[in-house]
Amino acid sequence: MPQRPLCITLIMHSTRSDNLGVGALTVSEVEILRKIARDTGRAILITAADWKDARTPYISGPDIRVVDMDGRFMVNPLGFFALARRSDLVIDIGAGDSFADIYGARRLKRMFVLKYLTHLAGTPLVVAPQTIGPFTKGWSKLLARLSLRLSALVATRDAMSTRALRDLGYAGAAIEASDVALQLPYDPPGQRGDGPPRVGINVSGLLMGGGYTGKNEFGISLDYPALMRDLIRYFQGQGAEVHLVPHVIVHSGPMVGEDDARASAALAAEFPGAVLAPSFTSPSGAKTYIAALDFFMGARMHACIAAFSSGVPVVPMAYSRKFEGLFGSLGYRHTVDCTKEAGAAILAKIIAAYDDRSTLAAEADAALARGRAKLAAYEAELMKVMEQARG
Repeated sequence: MPQRPLCITLIMHSTRSDNLGVGALTVSEVEILRKIARDTGRAILITAADWKDARTPYISGPDIRVVDMDGRFMVNPLGFFALARRSDLVIDIGAGDSFADIYGARRLKRMFVLKYLTHLAGTPLVVAPQTIGPFTKGWSKLLARLSLRLSALVATRDAMSTRALRDLGYAGAAIEASDVALQLPYDPPGQRGDGPPRVGINVSGLLMGGGYTGKNEFGISLDYPALMRDLIRYFQGQGAEVHLVPHVIVHSGPMVGEDDARASAALAAEFPGAVLAPSFTSPSGAKTYIAALDFFMGARMHACIAAFSSGVPVVPMAYSRKFEGLFGSLGYRHTVDCTKEAGAAILAKIIAAYDDRSTLAAEADAALARGRAKLAAYEAELMKVMEQARG
């Protein structure tokens, strides 16, 4: 009698988020799971418990199903708890960086509900590579530490998060991996013809609007819109073909203020000759576009990861510690800090990086190899957990 498929549920992933960074994590996690399934000869059935976003899911296949998630489904005993009980394994990627209390109590409490229902169901929980912390409140530290101790596998994506684990009081085993989106599939570009250098700028709609509330809760130390204009002006003056590349694309709804596409379109209208990239329908589509550029910068971390992992010299423009945590852990030291540095200093660093982009490309290549080796350690431990979950 053939074995039944191993049933795996994904939480805090998204198959249809307007934030293509969260989507990149999900597509890449699915690729990792499919590879393990092929290597072990065991069929899998992946269920993504996903919030009801309007997009068409950008992952599909006979091994994938999407279950709509909302508050009722979370608390109904016949909803998520029943799904967790039917599952052999639950994998939580924390939307990349949401396992922290910096984004507010509401988001974190929803995460804890899903984690503790999984523990209550007796189903092994995998904490996939993600940013851990910071946690500053007593209740969040306690619940985070206990859930981590109850988890079957804990992985971080950078050294800062590993230190945060230890500061939290977690003394168990942990894999320091890297971002799974380093494995995001894409179509490599064909051979480049003659023409001006193609410079990509990811303009963050979130930072153009002053953050979620417009009150600069990220503590940006500079005039971000002015810096974006200075960058476009400089590179156009150097004869480069400037591409404005959105990575969070919100067509409608309450999050429309975060939309990179609208912010980019406004700048494209202001600077004739600037190329407005398409409103991508998938993370891999965005990475395929970015891979054809010659230089890149941006404040959306996964747009920068798309460049970094496809051989494009990149300057990440950080607004939180997750940037330096990820890239710094791999030995790539070209991140600029929008919370500490002046606009003129950042502009000068980006110009210097552009002038030395062949060196950046070589350093990124070496750092990428380190990142993939770290991810291989996560994949090996995940395979063990999947083997143990067969019963």
